[in-house]
Amino acid sequence: MKIKEKITNYMEMIKFSHSVFALPFALTAAILAANGLPQMNIMGWIILAMVSARTAAMGMNRIIDKDIDKLNPRTANRQLPRGVIKSRDALFFTLIASALFIFSAYMLNELCFKLSPVALLLFFIYPYAKRFTWLSHVILGLSIGLAPLGAWIAVTGLIDWRILLLVFAVLFWLAGFDIIYALQDLDFDKNHGLNSIPQRFGPQLALIISKGFHLLTWLLLVYTGMAFDLGIVYYIGILLVSVFLFYEHYLVRADRLDKINIAFFNMNGYISITIFVFVFIDRV
Repeated sequence: MKIKEKITNYMEMIKFSHSVFALPFALTAAILAANGLPQMNIMGWIILAMVSARTAAMGMNRIIDKDIDKLNPRTANRQLPRGVIKSRDALFFTLIASALFIFSAYMLNELCFKLSPVALLLFFIYPYAKRFTWLSHVILGLSIGLAPLGAWIAVTGLIDWRILLLVFAVLFWLAGFDIIYALQDLDFDKNHGLNSIPQRFGPQLALIISKGFHLLTWLLLVYTGMAFDLGIVYYIGILLVSVFLFYEHYLVRADRLDKINIAFFNMNGYISITIFVFVFIDRV
């Protein structure tokens, strides 16, 4: 296999393009923590920590779910089920990413280093969650919600209650759109004993729960602006976020799932980038 093709396969395995979901929130938290631009070396280590953490999490997810993915028509074409990447190679790749994450945390500060194994443990627990609880979406949301908390600690070396508003905003945002994404696997989950909110409550109620989570997200983002005394520019961004959230739920209905990928990637990518851009403009 050519080097370029191998790199492409690994990037596709971990869905590297989906880093657009969590990374902008981490950078947002770093700007809030520094009340402007942090030192460039700190920003560099934050980015490396974020990318390596997400790589480790996705790598372990793919390894743990390999047999399930092989049975699911939607995921059977992934690299591990097809054998394009061997499990032992994926595990080695994941361990390297994990070590890089811990090293990045060490280079940031002592508290980041001490908490890095806790974050990794949560990342590695998540893939098992759907085997025993329909709250797996919330566990995933918490995993991604650690991004702004980690970036805040990276800059300040401390935990501040204000950043928890952004943490929970990300948690409910991620959990809300993961519920929508899980609608695709509703029948598969039922037939294979996997748990999700759509499987537990049905698609109609699941979409209502998703809307409720995203309303909480929007409110928490508003309170984040108040807690950090952000200006009108930020609230213009929040107005745009409300438009994206509304359109996301307009695109997906219980009887219309063909727009899920647009709602999942496009709208949520716009949301995370919008928050970062408008906080950047406000503070920098």
